Amino acid sequence: MRNPCVAHRGWSGRAPENTMSAIRMALEAPDVEWMEIDVQLSKDSVPVVIHDYTLRRTTNGRGDVRSWTAAELASLDAGRWFGSAFKGESIPMLEEVLRETKGRCKLNIELKTDGIRYPHIEEAVLDCIAKHGASEEVVLTSFHAGTLHRVRKLSRTIRTGLILDAWRNTLIYELGELGCDFLSIGYSRLNKDRLAQLKEAGIQTMAWTANDKRSIRKLSSLDPKLLICTNFPDRWREVMGVGVN
Repeated sequence: MRNPCVAHRGWSGRAPENTMSAIRMALEAPDVEWMEIDVQLSKDSVPVVIHDYTLRRTTNGRGDVRSWTAAELASLDAGRWFGSAFKGESIPMLEEVLRETKGRCKLNIELKTDGIRYPHIEEAVLDCIAKHGASEEVVLTSFHAGTLHRVRKLSRTIRTGLILDAWRNTLIYELGELGCDFLSIGYSRLNKDRLAQLKEAGIQTMAWTANDKRSIRKLSSLDPKLLICTNFPDRWREVMGVGVN
């Protein structure tokens, strides 16, 4: 048995993160079972796929994501920063990603909010998921507990998960209170005992973000069902002993 691979922001080691090129590249790998993406809202409340709250690092735009309409965001170049071969790559809308991934890959959708920013992101994302019939293929995750509470009030069936880069003895209790059956955690926080506790509580765990083969190998030794999130699925494949494209 080999650990499931989660392509972090798509295959972001080979293509610009959170773009359709990175997403399609991950989809073309038959053994990448999961993908992690980040979602925010445009000025006109359309779910868009981008990590940073500001545009500067990964696009040729400036200012906050939320200050631009979906059409304006789609007109930006989100690929040239990574390499000239990706010039003209756009910021995808969530519905574009769902159309590509449905029936092909599970999605870990991180809701990028601090509780004040994007007060209605939960409804917008849930509506988009329902429209594309993808409820069985996604888990909604967030660092913000209030956001997860709100998702659970809006849907009793959608899977949810907490993101954090820490461990505390109350964590499993907290996950239960939030109605989460998924944990996204910095990989250095995990060991066999903690994973055993999570498994006993019925929590599926994803370790992020392991980009070197040594770390991937160490994680794989902890539990064969641990999801390993990486920018480099090719390195995961080498460690797991499967063919490399």
